[in-house]
Amino acid sequence: MLTRYVQRNLTWIDLVSPTPGEVRSIMQEFGIDPLIAEEMLMPSYKPKVERRENYVYVILHFPMLRGLNRRPEQEIDFIIGKNFLITARYTDTDHLHSFAKVFEVHSVLGQGSAVHGGHLFTAMARNLYLALINECDVVEKYLTDIEDGVFKGEERTMVLQISKTGRIIHDFRQTLLPHKEMLLSLEAASTRLFGQEFLYYLRTVEGEYERLRQMLEHLRESLVELRETNNSLLSTKQNDIMKTFTVIAFLFLPLSFIASLFQMNTRYTPLLGTPGDFWIIVGMMTLIAAGFFVYFKRKGWL
Repeated sequence: MLTRYVQRNLTWIDLVSPTPGEVRSIMQEFGIDPLIAEEMLMPSYKPKVERRENYVYVILHFPMLRGLNRRPEQEIDFIIGKNFLITARYTDTDHLHSFAKVFEVHSVLGQGSAVHGGHLFTAMARNLYLALINECDVVEKYLTDIEDGVFKGEERTMVLQISKTGRIIHDFRQTLLPHKEMLLSLEAASTRLFGQEFLYYLRTVEGEYERLRQMLEHLRESLVELRETNNSLLSTKQNDIMKTFTVIAFLFLPLSFIASLFQMNTRYTPLLGTPGDFWIIVGMMTLIAAGFFVYFKRKGWL
């Protein structure tokens, strides 16, 4: 699907799962290298920044936290020219859809501030990073729910929740890891095309990225602390259970010994054969068990 947005002398072409015909028409209209046009037709697994004479080609991957049933990341290709910006992606993105609505409103009202494609790219990139910062708030809510569960005695259930959230944070960080290098490469490539003053706009994008990176580090540290706390509580609870079973087993050990002793096939076993012998033996075993129980209780083992 091809959507065209125009604001003064600036054109934004948004391609979603582009067809060869759509890419061919864009290639002819804006003078895009056929090799780059071919690359836009299929996903790329590595980010890149490539400068050509009249434009810069950028590939970035962004996390998709709320799309857990889909790929953990989404690729967006940018072709940044002086009077145009071309974006290509393979699935729809709510963040770019919202950005397009704002762009259309500014176009109608004549309020657009973008002078060239580089300005439009930086505005779009900042919007994407801000949206990802909001996604971090969703993860933080997950961690808050996990923390509540940990201290409500749901340690076993929280093991799975911690693992799932850890996977989300890991995928998020791994996807964004190359962005710093790509943004630095974009500085060198784009300033030749748009001038040194364009560095200011790129630095604002880098600032949003750094803010996002710090939030991710905070989430990762919080997750590590929660995992350690949950493991400690779970281990303590298991130790208490094992201690209780050990004490119970120790209580029954002398009783089993006494019962085995009176089961010996001897002629002169004490008490056997006397009136009330069964109740005497049961009473002895009960007294011994009660004595051990009181001793363990005073020691704090129960």
